[in-house]
Amino acid sequence: MTTGSVFGVEGKIALVTGASSGLGRASATFLAKAGAKVVGLARRADALDAWRVEAGGQTAAIAADLGAMQDFEDLAAAVSAPFGAPDILVNAAGLNLRQNAGQVTAEGWRDTIHLNLTVPFFLAQALVPAMREKRWGRIINFASLQSRRAFANGIAYGASKGGVEQLTRAMAEAWSRDGIIANALAPGFFPTELTGPVFADKDVSSHHARATCIGRNGEMTDLEGPLMFLASGASAYVTGQVLFVDGGYTAK
Repeated sequence: MTTGSVFGVEGKIALVTGASSGLGRASATFLAKAGAKVVGLARRADALDAWRVEAGGQTAAIAADLGAMQDFEDLAAAVSAPFGAPDILVNAAGLNLRQNAGQVTAEGWRDTIHLNLTVPFFLAQALVPAMREKRWGRIINFASLQSRRAFANGIAYGASKGGVEQLTRAMAEAWSRDGIIANALAPGFFPTELTGPVFADKDVSSHHARATCIGRNGEMTDLEGPLMFLASGASAYVTGQVLFVDGGYTAK
């Protein structure tokens, strides 16, 4: 088997949530340019249309509000309509309200846990039967630095992302014997809508850059290699793991 085929996803069907912006959009674009058939799922139809132009390849877009989603069986049918049942699921949609412990409301807590933790599980659960029939599947969750470190104004987000780390291990235990590999990416600081407040403050962004071993914050291209590893056959014996793509932030 050649190196290219080990890391290849050509012809695979991928579903990427949060595909309209940030790391979700970058992930969906990387997969499409690598030859996967990619369904992008997000709330904003216009942003999804712009993503499809940017990505090229074989893509489809479904505009839906995962924050309000309850019927995941119907959603699984909808995302399978363009190309067939997904082989790869990338759970990149997320919510960070940036509230301190005294500001968190029951509604904000519920919304954060629902989108960041509940949706990834029930969406995967709905897609697993088709993956099981193929004896091949890849689930890639998005964890965070806050899966393991507490940051100011991030108590609800951090709780949800800590849950994502354990969810990933539990998914691996439940489904890996069926050929369905579950892992997570934990990005450091990348310029996205969620991290906009960080990069808007030069002192804060410089602080986080200095906190890495490499000495800079992340760039979107830094995500491509780790994503392709977890989405392809290269990760066939790697499951239940969290890969920190953080320039060594958590190594210090």
